[in-house]
Amino acid sequence: MVFLKNKLLIIFFLLITSCSSIPSNTANSCSIFDERYLWYKYTKKTEQKWGTPIYIQLAIIKMESDFDWLAKPKRQKIFKVIPFKRPSSSFGYSQAVKGTWEQYKKETNNKLATRARFKDSVDFIGWYTNKTESILKISKKDAFKQYLAYHEGWGNYKNYKKNKKVIKLAKKVEKQSFVYKKQLLKCKNSLNKKKYIIF
Repeated sequence: MVFLKNKLLIIFFLLITSCSSIPSNTANSCSIFDERYLWYKYTKKTEQKWGTPIYIQLAIIKMESDFDWLAKPKRQKIFKVIPFKRPSSSFGYSQAVKGTWEQYKKETNNKLATRARFKDSVDFIGWYTNKTESILKISKKDAFKQYLAYHEGWGNYKNYKKNKKVIKLAKKVEKQSFVYKKQLLKCKNSLNKKKYIIF
């Protein structure tokens, strides 16, 4: 009985760590999905549901958290030494802030959604980029402007030209999205063939 209990605990631990650890090569979409096939299913479902391309979902997550499920903004420091509060409530894969995450849960009726779950994070990105298209008339395929709106928020988007740092980040997201898109062309057929595999 004790042996069985220990065995179950080990299996549970391995499942948790395998689902939460960061992929070994976050710059390569094929490599990411090779390690995390379920992530491909989640991003594909988001693309079908919201119309946000897989490569843009990944590029936003790459910039925001580099696929770290527990990512948080670094704490500010007093006198450059003493740890102080964090600059925002951003958390998880998508780095969504609490207020926007609550809005997402309410509007999608996804009450159990958590920012530390990849499935919920990509659905959030789909929801957010869809609203960006509706509010700001920015195509969901425009990685540069979509990221500007994602980072700055819908209300502050119009002021992005004053923020050179954010423009630089958005250009990186755009470039990464092109890389992911090109990579996916090489492995998408193979990934789609795995649709009946049960994990």
